[in-house]
Amino acid sequence: MPPYQHSADWQFEVPTTGTKRLPPAARYVESLTHQGYGFEAAIADLVDNSIDAGARNVVISFLRDDDRLVSLLVIDDGHGMGDDALDTAMTVGGREGYDESALGHFGSGLKAASLSHADSLTVISRTKRSPSTGRRWLTSRAQVDFACDIVDPGYCQELVDRYDGLIEWQGTIVRWDKVRAFDTITTGQADRYLNDAIEKLETHLGLYLHRFLAREDFNIDIVVEDVRTTEELDHRGVEPIDPFGYRVPGRTGFPRTYTAPVEGVGEVALTAHIWPPKSPLVSYRGIGPLAERQGFYIYRNNRLVQAGGWNSTRSPEGHLALARIALDLPTRPNDVFSLTVKKDGVTVTPAFARGLEQAVDSTGHTFGAYVQEAAVTYREAARRATEPQRKAVLPAGKGLDPKLRRTLRDELPELEGEDPIAFRWDSLPSDVFFELDREQREVRLNKEYRQVLNGGRRGGLNDAPVVKSMLYLMVNEIFQKERVRAVHTDNVALWNSVLVTAARCELER
Repeated sequence: MPPYQHSADWQFEVPTTGTKRLPPAARYVESLTHQGYGFEAAIADLVDNSIDAGARNVVISFLRDDDRLVSLLVIDDGHGMGDDALDTAMTVGGREGYDESALGHFGSGLKAASLSHADSLTVISRTKRSPSTGRRWLTSRAQVDFACDIVDPGYCQELVDRYDGLIEWQGTIVRWDKVRAFDTITTGQADRYLNDAIEKLETHLGLYLHRFLAREDFNIDIVVEDVRTTEELDHRGVEPIDPFGYRVPGRTGFPRTYTAPVEGVGEVALTAHIWPPKSPLVSYRGIGPLAERQGFYIYRNNRLVQAGGWNSTRSPEGHLALARIALDLPTRPNDVFSLTVKKDGVTVTPAFARGLEQAVDSTGHTFGAYVQEAAVTYREAARRATEPQRKAVLPAGKGLDPKLRRTLRDELPELEGEDPIAFRWDSLPSDVFFELDREQREVRLNKEYRQVLNGGRRGGLNDAPVVKSMLYLMVNEIFQKERVRAVHTDNVALWNSVLVTAARCELER
Protein backbone atom coordinates (compact mmCIF):
# COMPACT_ATOMS: atom_id res chain seq x y z
CA MET A 1 0.00 0.00 0.00
CA PRO A 2 1.57 3.36 -1.00
CA PRO A 3 2.18 5.89 1.79
CA TYR A 4 -0.59 8.34 2.49
CA GLN A 5 -0.26 11.62 0.64
CA HIS A 6 -2.25 14.70 1.59
CA SER A 7 -4.53 15.99 -1.13
CA ALA A 8 -6.12 19.41 -1.43
CA ASP A 9 -9.18 17.76 -3.03
CA TRP A 10 -11.89 15.78 -1.23
CA GLN A 11 -10.75 12.26 -0.35
CA PHE A 12 -13.44 10.01 -1.85
CA GLU A 13 -11.91 6.83 -0.40
CA VAL A 14 -10.79 6.70 3.24
CA PRO A 15 -7.22 5.35 3.33
CA THR A 16 -6.47 2.39 5.66
CA THR A 17 -3.30 0.65 6.82
CA GLY A 18 -4.60 -2.81 7.80
CA THR A 19 -7.27 -4.56 9.92
CA LYS A 20 -7.73 -5.43 13.58
CA ARG A 21 -10.20 -7.90 15.12
CA LEU A 22 -12.35 -6.29 17.83
CA PRO A 23 -14.75 -8.90 19.30
CA PRO A 24 -17.70 -7.54 21.30
CA ALA A 25 -17.18 -6.97 24.98
CA ALA A 26 -19.08 -9.34 27.24
CA ARG A 27 -21.14 -6.34 28.36
CA TYR A 28 -22.72 -6.49 24.90
CA VAL A 29 -25.07 -9.13 26.32
CA GLU A 30 -26.50 -6.45 28.58
CA SER A 31 -27.63 -4.53 25.52
CA LEU A 32 -29.71 -7.54 24.48
CA THR A 33 -31.76 -7.16 27.65
CA HIS A 34 -32.72 -3.60 26.70
CA GLN A 35 -34.12 -4.14 23.21
CA GLY A 36 -37.58 -2.96 24.25
CA TYR A 37 -39.24 -6.31 23.56
CA GLY A 38 -42.77 -6.47 24.94
CA PHE A 39 -43.69 -9.76 26.60
CA GLU A 40 -46.07 -10.82 23.82
CA ALA A 41 -43.65 -9.85 21.04
CA ALA A 42 -40.88 -11.83 22.75
CA ILE A 43 -42.99 -14.99 22.91
CA ALA A 44 -44.05 -14.48 19.28
CA ASP A 45 -40.38 -14.39 18.29
CA LEU A 46 -39.87 -17.79 19.94
CA VAL A 47 -42.90 -19.19 18.13
CA ASP A 48 -41.42 -17.90 14.86
CA ASN A 49 -38.44 -20.19 15.48
CA SER A 50 -40.82 -23.10 16.07
CA ILE A 51 -42.56 -22.42 12.76
CA ASP A 52 -39.21 -22.24 10.96
CA ALA A 53 -38.39 -25.62 12.52
CA GLY A 54 -41.49 -27.15 10.92
CA ALA A 55 -43.47 -27.46 14.16
CA ARG A 56 -47.12 -28.45 13.94
CA ASN A 57 -47.83 -27.89 17.62
CA VAL A 58 -46.49 -25.26 20.03
CA VAL A 59 -47.31 -25.13 23.75
CA ILE A 60 -46.56 -22.08 25.91
CA SER A 61 -46.57 -23.22 29.53
CA PHE A 62 -46.59 -21.03 32.63
CA LEU A 63 -45.23 -23.15 35.48
CA ARG A 64 -46.91 -22.42 38.80
CA ASP A 65 -45.90 -23.47 42.30
CA ASP A 66 -48.86 -22.65 44.54
CA ASP A 67 -49.17 -18.85 44.34
CA ARG A 68 -45.82 -18.30 42.59
CA LEU A 69 -44.93 -18.41 38.91
CA VAL A 70 -41.51 -20.02 38.64
CA SER A 71 -40.76 -20.58 34.94
CA LEU A 72 -42.08 -20.27 31.41
CA LEU A 73 -41.59 -22.88 28.68
CA VAL A 74 -42.16 -22.80 24.93
CA ILE A 75 -42.31 -26.39 23.66
CA ASP A 76 -42.61 -27.48 20.03
CA ASP A 77 -42.50 -30.64 17.93
CA GLY A 78 -40.28 -29.17 15.20
CA HIS A 79 -37.27 -30.92 13.71
CA GLY A 80 -35.04 -30.00 16.66
CA MET A 81 -31.29 -29.30 16.85
CA GLY A 82 -28.14 -31.28 17.49
CA ASP A 83 -25.09 -29.92 19.34
CA ASP A 84 -23.64 -27.88 16.47
CA ALA A 85 -26.96 -26.35 15.45
CA LEU A 86 -27.76 -25.53 19.08
CA ASP A 87 -24.40 -23.80 19.52
CA THR A 88 -25.18 -21.69 16.47
CA ALA A 89 -28.67 -20.89 17.74
CA MET A 90 -27.30 -19.73 21.10
CA THR A 91 -24.61 -17.54 19.51
CA VAL A 92 -25.59 -13.89 19.11
CA GLY A 93 -25.92 -13.33 15.37
CA GLY A 94 -24.88 -16.95 14.86
CA ARG A 95 -27.01 -17.55 11.78
CA GLU A 96 -25.27 -16.25 8.67
CA GLY A 97 -28.38 -16.37 6.56
CA TYR A 98 -32.00 -17.53 6.36
CA ASP A 99 -34.10 -19.06 3.64
CA GLU A 100 -36.28 -16.57 1.80
CA SER A 101 -39.36 -18.21 3.35
CA ALA A 102 -38.04 -18.17 6.95
CA LEU A 103 -39.55 -15.98 9.66
CA GLY A 104 -36.15 -15.50 11.33
CA HIS A 105 -34.25 -12.51 10.03
CA PHE A 106 -31.43 -11.09 12.16
CA GLY A 107 -30.13 -14.11 14.11
CA SER A 108 -30.65 -12.51 17.53
CA GLY A 109 -34.35 -13.04 18.26
CA LEU A 110 -34.04 -16.05 20.56
CA LYS A 111 -31.43 -14.38 22.75
CA ALA A 112 -32.73 -10.80 22.67
CA ALA A 113 -36.38 -11.77 23.20
CA SER A 114 -35.56 -14.15 26.06
CA LEU A 115 -32.97 -12.10 27.91
CA SER A 116 -35.22 -9.05 27.72
CA HIS A 117 -37.50 -10.82 30.21
CA ALA A 118 -35.53 -13.57 31.94
CA ASP A 119 -32.10 -13.77 33.58
CA SER A 120 -31.75 -17.42 32.60
CA LEU A 121 -32.37 -18.89 29.14
CA THR A 122 -32.13 -22.65 28.61
CA VAL A 123 -32.70 -24.38 25.28
CA ILE A 124 -33.03 -28.18 25.13
CA SER A 125 -33.54 -29.99 21.87
CA ARG A 126 -33.39 -33.36 20.17
CA THR A 127 -33.62 -34.62 16.62
CA LYS A 128 -34.55 -37.99 15.18
CA ARG A 129 -30.85 -38.77 14.79
CA SER A 130 -29.29 -37.13 17.85
CA PRO A 131 -29.95 -37.36 21.60
CA SER A 132 -31.29 -34.57 23.77
CA THR A 133 -28.82 -31.75 24.28
CA GLY A 134 -28.99 -28.37 25.97
CA ARG A 135 -27.34 -24.99 26.48
CA ARG A 136 -27.99 -22.26 29.05
CA TRP A 137 -27.28 -18.54 29.11
CA LEU A 138 -27.15 -16.78 32.48
CA THR A 139 -26.96 -13.01 32.04
CA SER A 140 -24.67 -12.76 35.07
CA ARG A 141 -22.17 -15.16 33.43
CA ALA A 142 -22.57 -13.94 29.88
CA GLN A 143 -21.88 -10.34 30.88
CA VAL A 144 -18.52 -11.43 32.28
CA ASP A 145 -17.04 -13.73 29.65
CA PHE A 146 -19.71 -14.90 27.17
CA ALA A 147 -19.71 -18.31 28.90
CA CYS A 148 -22.64 -20.50 27.82
CA ASP A 149 -23.37 -23.53 30.04
CA ILE A 150 -23.70 -27.06 28.66
CA VAL A 151 -26.77 -28.65 30.25
CA ASP A 152 -26.42 -32.11 31.76
CA PRO A 153 -27.59 -34.69 29.15
CA GLY A 154 -29.53 -36.64 31.78
CA TYR A 155 -31.60 -33.60 32.68
CA CYS A 156 -32.11 -32.79 28.99
CA GLN A 157 -33.70 -36.19 28.44
CA GLU A 158 -35.70 -35.90 31.66
CA LEU A 159 -37.29 -32.63 30.56
CA VAL A 160 -38.00 -33.99 27.08
CA ASP A 161 -39.64 -37.05 28.66
CA ARG A 162 -41.84 -34.79 30.79
CA TYR A 163 -43.42 -33.55 27.56
CA ASP A 164 -43.35 -36.79 25.60
CA GLY A 165 -46.96 -36.27 24.56
CA LEU A 166 -45.75 -33.39 22.40
CA ILE A 167 -42.09 -34.22 21.74
CA GLU A 168 -41.99 -37.78 20.46
CA TRP A 169 -38.93 -38.13 18.22
CA GLN A 170 -37.92 -34.52 17.84
CA GLY A 171 -38.60 -31.08 19.24
CA THR A 172 -37.29 -28.15 21.26
CA ILE A 173 -37.95 -26.66 24.69
CA VAL A 174 -37.10 -23.03 25.47
CA ARG A 175 -37.09 -22.42 29.21
CA TRP A 176 -37.14 -19.03 30.94
CA ASP A 177 -36.18 -18.83 34.61
CA LYS A 178 -35.90 -15.79 36.86
CA VAL A 179 -38.54 -14.03 34.77
CA ARG A 180 -38.54 -10.45 36.01
CA ALA A 181 -42.28 -9.90 35.65
CA PHE A 182 -42.99 -13.01 37.74
CA ASP A 183 -40.97 -11.56 40.62
CA THR A 184 -43.28 -8.52 40.76
CA ILE A 185 -46.44 -10.56 41.46
CA THR A 186 -47.60 -9.94 45.01
CA THR A 187 -49.27 -12.54 47.22
CA GLY A 188 -52.74 -13.46 46.00
CA GLN A 189 -52.34 -11.77 42.59
CA ALA A 190 -51.15 -14.72 40.51
CA ASP A 191 -54.60 -15.43 39.06
CA ARG A 192 -55.15 -11.81 38.08
CA TYR A 193 -51.71 -11.61 36.48
CA LEU A 194 -52.20 -14.84 34.53
CA ASN A 195 -55.65 -13.88 33.26
CA ASP A 196 -54.33 -10.56 32.00
CA ALA A 197 -51.06 -11.94 30.59
CA ILE A 198 -52.68 -14.88 28.80
CA GLU A 199 -55.45 -12.71 27.38
CA LYS A 200 -52.90 -10.31 25.88
CA LEU A 201 -50.76 -13.18 24.64
CA GLU A 202 -53.76 -14.88 23.00
CA THR A 203 -54.65 -11.66 21.20
CA HIS A 204 -51.10 -10.92 20.05
CA LEU A 205 -50.37 -14.42 18.75
CA GLY A 206 -53.85 -14.76 17.29
CA LEU A 207 -53.35 -11.54 15.33
CA TYR A 208 -49.71 -11.67 14.21
CA LEU A 209 -49.78 -15.39 13.36
CA HIS A 210 -53.38 -15.61 12.14
CA ARG A 211 -52.48 -16.94 8.71
CA PHE A 212 -50.62 -19.87 10.26
CA LEU A 213 -53.31 -20.53 12.89
CA ALA A 214 -55.96 -20.66 10.16
CA ARG A 215 -54.26 -23.78 8.79
CA GLU A 216 -55.44 -27.19 9.88
CA ASP A 217 -51.90 -28.41 10.61
CA PHE A 218 -50.70 -25.76 13.07
CA ASN A 219 -51.78 -25.12 16.66
CA ILE A 220 -50.67 -22.98 19.59
CA ASP A 221 -51.86 -23.75 23.12
CA ILE A 222 -51.29 -21.74 26.28
CA VAL A 223 -51.39 -23.69 29.53
CA VAL A 224 -50.83 -23.08 33.22
CA GLU A 225 -49.15 -26.12 34.76
CA ASP A 226 -48.63 -27.16 38.36
CA VAL A 227 -44.86 -27.52 38.45
CA ARG A 228 -44.96 -30.37 40.99
CA THR A 229 -47.90 -32.48 39.80
CA THR A 230 -47.85 -31.50 36.05
CA GLU A 231 -51.63 -30.97 36.33
CA GLU A 232 -53.01 -28.43 33.86
CA LEU A 233 -54.65 -25.62 35.80
CA ASP A 234 -55.70 -23.77 32.66
CA HIS A 235 -55.60 -24.59 28.96
CA ARG A 236 -56.46 -22.26 26.09
CA GLY A 237 -56.08 -22.81 22.38
CA VAL A 238 -55.05 -19.71 20.47
CA GLU A 239 -57.57 -18.82 17.78
CA PRO A 240 -56.71 -16.81 14.64
CA ILE A 241 -57.75 -13.14 14.71
CA ASP A 242 -58.00 -12.05 11.08
CA PRO A 243 -57.83 -8.22 10.88
CA PHE A 244 -59.85 -8.57 7.68
CA GLY A 245 -62.28 -11.13 9.11
CA TYR A 246 -65.57 -9.27 8.66
CA ARG A 247 -68.64 -11.10 7.37
CA VAL A 248 -69.85 -8.43 4.91
CA PRO A 249 -67.69 -5.53 3.65
CA GLY A 250 -68.58 -2.01 4.71
CA ARG A 251 -68.92 -0.88 1.09
CA THR A 252 -69.94 -2.61 -2.13
CA GLY A 253 -67.07 -3.43 -4.44
CA PHE A 254 -64.48 -4.05 -1.76
CA PRO A 255 -61.94 -5.44 -1.15
CA ARG A 256 -60.01 -4.16 -4.17
CA THR A 257 -56.43 -4.83 -5.16
CA TYR A 258 -54.33 -1.84 -6.22
CA THR A 259 -50.93 -1.98 -7.85
CA ALA A 260 -48.33 0.59 -6.80
CA PRO A 261 -45.19 1.09 -8.92
CA VAL A 262 -42.47 1.47 -6.29
CA GLU A 263 -39.04 2.51 -7.51
CA GLY A 264 -36.41 -0.01 -6.46
CA VAL A 265 -38.97 -2.80 -5.90
CA GLY A 266 -41.35 -2.91 -8.84
CA GLU A 267 -45.10 -3.44 -8.64
CA VAL A 268 -46.44 -3.82 -5.10
CA ALA A 269 -49.97 -5.23 -4.57
CA LEU A 270 -52.21 -3.52 -2.00
CA THR A 271 -55.47 -5.25 -1.05
CA ALA A 272 -57.71 -2.51 0.34
CA HIS A 273 -60.62 -3.27 2.66
CA ILE A 274 -63.40 -1.18 4.18
CA TRP A 275 -64.70 -2.62 7.44
CA PRO A 276 -68.44 -2.52 8.20
CA PRO A 277 -69.11 0.48 10.48
CA LYS A 278 -69.65 -0.08 14.21
CA SER A 279 -68.54 -3.71 14.00
CA PRO A 280 -68.44 -5.42 17.42
CA LEU A 281 -66.00 -8.14 16.28
CA VAL A 282 -62.81 -8.71 18.25
CA SER A 283 -60.82 -8.61 15.01
CA TYR A 284 -61.96 -4.99 14.61
CA ARG A 285 -62.32 -3.58 18.12
CA GLY A 286 -60.35 -6.06 20.21
CA ILE A 287 -56.84 -5.65 18.81
CA GLY A 288 -56.06 -2.13 19.99
CA PRO A 289 -57.22 1.50 19.64
CA LEU A 290 -58.98 2.00 16.31
CA ALA A 291 -56.83 5.03 15.47
CA GLU A 292 -53.74 2.81 15.65
CA ARG A 293 -55.27 -0.08 13.73
CA GLN A 294 -56.22 1.78 10.55
CA GLY A 295 -53.83 1.71 7.62
CA PHE A 296 -51.33 -0.89 6.45
CA TYR A 297 -51.17 -4.52 7.62
CA ILE A 298 -47.81 -5.70 6.36
CA TYR A 299 -46.89 -9.38 6.09
CA ARG A 300 -43.55 -11.08 5.64
CA ASN A 301 -43.79 -14.74 4.62
CA ASN A 302 -47.41 -14.84 5.89
CA ARG A 303 -46.39 -13.49 9.31
CA LEU A 304 -47.93 -10.13 10.23
CA VAL A 305 -45.12 -7.70 11.06
CA GLN A 306 -47.11 -4.46 11.21
CA ALA A 307 -50.71 -4.13 12.39
CA GLY A 308 -51.91 -0.73 11.25
CA GLY A 309 -50.27 2.63 10.65
CA TRP A 310 -49.77 4.77 7.57
CA ASN A 311 -45.94 4.69 7.46
CA SER A 312 -45.72 8.49 7.20
CA THR A 313 -47.85 8.55 4.01
CA ARG A 314 -50.67 10.28 5.93
CA SER A 315 -51.76 10.93 9.51
CA PRO A 316 -54.28 8.71 11.34
CA GLU A 317 -57.76 10.24 11.36
CA GLY A 318 -60.96 9.16 13.09
CA HIS A 319 -62.93 8.96 9.84
CA LEU A 320 -60.40 6.49 8.39
CA ALA A 321 -61.02 3.88 11.12
CA LEU A 322 -62.60 1.50 8.57
CA ALA A 323 -59.61 1.55 6.20
CA ARG A 324 -57.24 -1.43 6.34
CA ILE A 325 -54.84 -2.48 3.60
CA ALA A 326 -53.00 -5.81 3.33
CA LEU A 327 -49.49 -5.74 1.87
CA ASP A 328 -47.04 -8.63 1.46
CA LEU A 329 -43.39 -7.60 1.53
CA PRO A 330 -41.30 -8.55 -1.50
CA THR A 331 -39.27 -11.70 -0.89
CA ARG A 332 -36.11 -10.24 -2.38
CA PRO A 333 -34.00 -7.77 -0.34
CA ASN A 334 -34.57 -4.13 -1.23
CA ASP A 335 -33.81 -0.65 0.05
CA VAL A 336 -37.45 0.52 0.33
CA PHE A 337 -38.89 -1.70 3.08
CA SER A 338 -36.92 -2.35 6.28
CA LEU A 339 -38.15 -4.67 9.06
CA THR A 340 -37.56 -3.69 12.69
CA VAL A 341 -35.50 -6.08 14.83
CA LYS A 342 -38.55 -6.95 16.95
CA LYS A 343 -40.64 -7.62 13.82
CA ASP A 344 -43.32 -5.21 15.02
CA GLY A 345 -43.08 -2.58 12.31
CA VAL A 346 -41.69 -1.64 8.91
CA THR A 347 -39.90 1.53 7.87
CA VAL A 348 -40.23 2.75 4.30
CA THR A 349 -38.47 5.25 2.07
CA PRO A 350 -40.27 8.06 0.20
CA ALA A 351 -40.38 5.78 -2.85
CA PHE A 352 -43.34 3.99 -1.25
CA ALA A 353 -45.35 7.20 -0.88
CA ARG A 354 -44.65 8.10 -4.51
CA GLY A 355 -45.85 4.65 -5.54
CA LEU A 356 -49.10 5.07 -3.60
CA GLU A 357 -49.84 8.28 -5.51
CA GLN A 358 -49.82 6.25 -8.74
CA ALA A 359 -51.54 3.10 -7.43
CA VAL A 360 -54.64 1.96 -9.36
CA ASP A 361 -56.76 -1.18 -9.60
CA SER A 362 -57.64 -3.06 -12.79
CA THR A 363 -60.45 -0.59 -13.62
CA GLY A 364 -58.37 2.55 -13.09
CA HIS A 365 -59.82 3.29 -9.64
CA THR A 366 -57.09 5.09 -7.69
CA PHE A 367 -55.82 4.34 -4.21
CA GLY A 368 -56.57 7.95 -3.27
CA ALA A 369 -60.22 7.41 -4.23
CA TYR A 370 -60.30 4.32 -1.97
CA VAL A 371 -59.19 6.39 1.01
CA GLN A 372 -61.99 8.89 0.29
CA GLU A 373 -64.59 6.09 0.02
CA ALA A 374 -63.48 4.67 3.38
CA ALA A 375 -63.92 8.10 4.97
CA VAL A 376 -67.36 8.58 3.35
CA THR A 377 -68.49 5.15 4.62
CA TYR A 378 -67.50 6.11 8.15
CA ARG A 379 -69.24 9.52 7.99
CA GLU A 380 -72.45 8.07 6.53
CA ALA A 381 -72.65 5.55 9.36
CA ALA A 382 -72.02 8.26 11.96
CA ARG A 383 -75.04 10.21 10.69
CA ARG A 384 -77.36 7.22 10.95
CA ALA A 385 -79.49 6.59 14.03
CA THR A 386 -77.72 4.94 16.93
CA GLU A 387 -77.98 1.16 16.78
CA PRO A 388 -79.21 -0.86 19.78
CA GLN A 389 -76.43 -1.42 22.32
CA ARG A 390 -76.12 -4.67 24.21
CA LYS A 391 -75.48 -4.48 27.92
CA ALA A 392 -71.85 -4.89 28.97
CA VAL A 393 -70.96 -8.13 30.76
CA LEU A 394 -68.21 -9.53 32.95
CA PRO A 395 -65.63 -11.34 30.78
CA ALA A 396 -65.66 -15.12 30.37
CA GLY A 397 -62.79 -16.94 32.07
CA LYS A 398 -61.39 -20.39 32.78
CA GLY A 399 -63.53 -23.40 32.05
CA LEU A 400 -65.06 -22.01 28.86
CA ASP A 401 -63.71 -23.13 25.50
CA PRO A 402 -61.52 -20.45 23.82
CA LYS A 403 -63.75 -20.43 20.71
CA LEU A 404 -66.75 -19.80 22.94
CA ARG A 405 -64.97 -16.99 24.77
CA ARG A 406 -64.05 -15.43 21.44
CA THR A 407 -67.71 -15.50 20.30
CA LEU A 408 -68.87 -13.98 23.58
CA ARG A 409 -66.34 -11.15 23.18
CA ASP A 410 -67.50 -10.62 19.59
CA GLU A 411 -71.16 -10.42 20.56
CA LEU A 412 -71.10 -8.64 23.93
CA PRO A 413 -69.18 -5.58 25.17
CA GLU A 414 -67.08 -6.38 28.23
CA LEU A 415 -66.75 -4.36 31.43
CA GLU A 416 -63.23 -2.97 31.63
CA GLY A 417 -60.93 -3.95 34.48
CA GLU A 418 -63.19 -6.68 35.86
CA ASP A 419 -62.17 -10.22 36.83
CA PRO A 420 -63.69 -12.92 34.59
CA ILE A 421 -66.31 -15.50 35.52
CA ALA A 422 -64.70 -18.95 35.80
CA PHE A 423 -66.24 -22.44 35.84
CA ARG A 424 -65.09 -25.53 37.71
CA TRP A 425 -66.48 -28.88 38.83
CA ASP A 426 -66.90 -29.53 42.55
CA SER A 427 -68.58 -31.86 45.04
CA LEU A 428 -72.05 -30.46 45.75
CA PRO A 429 -75.25 -31.87 47.26
CA SER A 430 -77.31 -34.00 44.85
CA ASP A 431 -80.14 -31.47 44.75
CA VAL A 432 -77.80 -28.67 43.63
CA PHE A 433 -76.72 -28.44 39.99
CA PHE A 434 -74.56 -25.36 40.47
CA GLU A 435 -73.68 -22.72 43.02
CA LEU A 436 -72.17 -19.27 42.78
CA ASP A 437 -69.06 -18.13 44.62
CA ARG A 438 -69.30 -14.36 44.29
CA GLU A 439 -66.06 -13.73 46.15
CA GLN A 440 -64.02 -15.95 43.82
CA ARG A 441 -66.31 -15.12 40.89
CA GLU A 442 -66.79 -18.80 40.12
CA VAL A 443 -69.66 -20.98 38.96
CA ARG A 444 -69.21 -24.37 40.61
CA LEU A 445 -70.89 -27.28 38.84
CA ASN A 446 -71.89 -30.53 40.50
CA LYS A 447 -69.44 -33.14 39.24
CA GLU A 448 -72.06 -35.84 39.91
CA TYR A 449 -73.69 -34.75 36.63
CA ARG A 450 -70.51 -34.19 34.64
CA GLN A 451 -70.57 -37.51 32.81
CA VAL A 452 -74.17 -36.91 31.72
CA LEU A 453 -73.30 -33.55 30.18
CA ASN A 454 -70.28 -35.02 28.40
CA GLY A 455 -72.19 -37.93 26.90
CA GLY A 456 -70.08 -40.43 28.80
CA ARG A 457 -66.83 -39.00 27.46
CA ARG A 458 -63.97 -38.07 29.75
CA GLY A 459 -64.27 -34.49 30.95
CA GLY A 460 -61.74 -31.74 30.33
CA LEU A 461 -61.13 -28.21 31.54
CA ASN A 462 -63.35 -26.69 28.84
CA ASP A 463 -66.04 -29.39 28.66
CA ALA A 464 -69.86 -28.98 28.67
CA PRO A 465 -69.78 -25.77 26.59
CA VAL A 466 -73.55 -25.58 26.00
CA VAL A 467 -74.51 -25.67 29.69
CA LYS A 468 -71.64 -23.41 30.72
CA SER A 469 -72.47 -20.78 28.10
CA MET A 470 -76.14 -20.73 29.14
CA LEU A 471 -75.20 -20.36 32.82
CA TYR A 472 -72.72 -17.61 31.92
CA LEU A 473 -75.48 -15.58 30.29
CA MET A 474 -77.95 -16.33 33.11
CA VAL A 475 -75.77 -15.45 36.10
CA ASN A 476 -73.68 -12.60 34.68
CA GLU A 477 -75.97 -9.93 36.07
CA ILE A 478 -75.96 -11.54 39.53
CA PHE A 479 -72.15 -11.37 39.70
CA GLN A 480 -72.30 -7.69 38.79
CA LYS A 481 -74.61 -6.78 41.69
CA GLU A 482 -73.12 -5.49 44.92
CA ARG A 483 -75.99 -7.08 46.83
CA VAL A 484 -78.02 -10.10 45.74
CA ARG A 485 -81.76 -9.46 45.90
CA ALA A 486 -84.38 -12.04 46.81
CA VAL A 487 -85.47 -12.34 43.18
CA HIS A 488 -81.95 -13.39 42.19
CA THR A 489 -81.78 -15.99 44.95
CA ASP A 490 -85.13 -17.34 43.83
CA ASN A 491 -83.97 -17.51 40.20
CA VAL A 492 -80.90 -19.53 41.21
CA ALA A 493 -83.12 -21.94 43.16
CA LEU A 494 -85.48 -22.25 40.16
CA TRP A 495 -82.65 -22.92 37.71
CA ASN A 496 -81.14 -25.50 40.04
CA SER A 497 -84.43 -27.34 40.40
CA VAL A 498 -84.98 -27.52 36.64
CA LEU A 499 -81.39 -28.46 35.78
CA VAL A 500 -81.16 -31.18 38.46
CA THR A 501 -84.41 -32.73 37.20
CA ALA A 502 -83.17 -32.56 33.59
CA ALA A 503 -79.85 -34.19 34.55
CA ARG A 504 -81.60 -36.98 36.45
CA CYS A 505 -83.90 -37.62 33.47
CA GLU A 506 -80.80 -37.95 31.31
CA LEU A 507 -79.25 -40.37 33.83
CA GLU A 508 -82.37 -42.54 33.78
CA ARG A 509 -82.20 -42.76 30.01
